[in-house]
Amino acid sequence: MSYNIRFGGVGREERIAEVIKHAKADLVVLQEATDTRVVGRLADLTLMPQWAARPKQSVAFLSRTPVDEFEWRYHSHMERAVLEIDLQGTRVFGVHLRATHSNYTERGRMREVRAILEFAEKYKGEFHLLIGDFNTLAPGELLNMSKLPTRYKVLAFLLGGRINFRAIRMMLDAGYSDCYRRFHSDPGFTFPARDPHVRLDYAFVPERFADRVSDCSVMTGLDNPAKATDHLPLIVEVSA
Repeated sequence: MSYNIRFGGVGREERIAEVIKHAKADLVVLQEATDTRVVGRLADLTLMPQWAARPKQSVAFLSRTPVDEFEWRYHSHMERAVLEIDLQGTRVFGVHLRATHSNYTERGRMREVRAILEFAEKYKGEFHLLIGDFNTLAPGELLNMSKLPTRYKVLAFLLGGRINFRAIRMMLDAGYSDCYRRFHSDPGFTFPARDPHVRLDYAFVPERFADRVSDCSVMTGLDNPAKATDHLPLIVEVSA
């Protein structure tokens, strides 16, 4: 499960925990989980005994099953560290790319994708999963600029006008399968939770191992999900 809990999740722990418990996930990769106390509280509320977070680092995790090792991976081209997790032999990379829709920030996300691919290169012959908030759009998907807050519309215009989203294309060209799109033709919007109109959250596996993913879906039907956070969770089912 991938879940952006927004601004550290402070004061919304119980609502976030209810969503996580409803998902019944074995591993939850969190973004904007910058407060270690919140992540610890979520671990208690969800009865997920293994967890890790680091102050001011966006990506954290909760796990129901044993994690052999984990490490925050840093790169000079990345705004936020990647969290690499070894879940009983399955390598998971939790990511959170830089935000704001503009050509300038998209170029930054492209540099971040290159860094992520460098981290994953050593596992290219093995099954691994890259999951998280990529803050960008996939090829063929459109951004409804009319729904952006005015300040973001102005910023997008000042930083390049019409946006050319290319970061996800880089993932696909590198031989990764977009797990959600493999199963669904609908938009798969994940943001904002109060009125979803853009897909920002993704899961990728190497194309040669795509058949090990049995499903990938956006968690919908939640009771007022915006009271927990501003993203809808992304759920991935992986077979052994």
